Amino acid sequence: MMQGVSELTSENMHGAAIHPVPGVKIIARDVNVYYGDKHALKAVDVNIPDCSVTSFIGPSGCGKSTFLRCINRMNDTISICRVTGKITIDDRDIYDKNLDVVQLRARVGMVFQKPNPFPKSIYENVAYAPRLHGMARNKADLDVLVQASLDKAGLWGEVKDRLTDSGTSLSGGQQQRLCIARAISVNPDVILMDEPCSALDPIATARIEQLIDSLRQHFCIVIVTHSMQQAARVSQRTAFFHLGNLVEEGVTTDIFTSPKDQRTQDYITGRFG
Repeated sequence: MMQGVSELTSENMHGAAIHPVPGVKIIARDVNVYYGDKHALKAVDVNIPDCSVTSFIGPSGCGKSTFLRCINRMNDTISICRVTGKITIDDRDIYDKNLDVVQLRARVGMVFQKPNPFPKSIYENVAYAPRLHGMARNKADLDVLVQASLDKAGLWGEVKDRLTDSGTSLSGGQQQRLCIARAISVNPDVILMDEPCSALDPIATARIEQLIDSLRQHFCIVIVTHSMQQAARVSQRTAFFHLGNLVEEGVTTDIFTSPKDQRTQDYITGRFG
């Protein structure tokens, strides 16, 4: 359950209520995003299940990353951006005016396209957020938490003897796994990944995909990817975006083998995108 989130009922900005759905972590209803006069995301409705991977696919500029950033309110940092509609995580309205956005972003981890370790040691990259949020009572507790996070990210065996080295000294794939370790160090409810493998070579990409598959046992994971092959490999559900619309969402195998919308069929067969 999310911490630091107001215990208010889920009445949305337009007066409707979102009711909890068993097994569903994130519920979005009538979500619209505007950049100034541009209507970038249009009336998105979707349920995103817990302990699974949901992929967002679609051509560049279709709205998939815009929607991803709605889930941890990263769009708040863009002055001309306006978001309407309703998103709940564990039945908590994440756009409630009383919500602590810092706490929200601790509960909704983010992994970006390009690995971005802090210019600190490997240890400090992982320890920073738990220390900030008071999750460890002492150095021994912090050591255990750092090791557990690096282990979950499949990195402990490679770095356990060099924890004082800079995070930027690692290879690209290792840096991305360090960023994943950093994201899971505060035990989030959700992990968002925006093209996490686009800057990596095939071997590093395979390691990240294996890691995503293991992490889904513990986390709700949402991944934006341009690679339909990657979406097919790592996700249990897939959502296809086009021109700001969520065209279709469903079980990944169904989306790729028997899509209901012609636009989805055209995209996955390479007719556009």
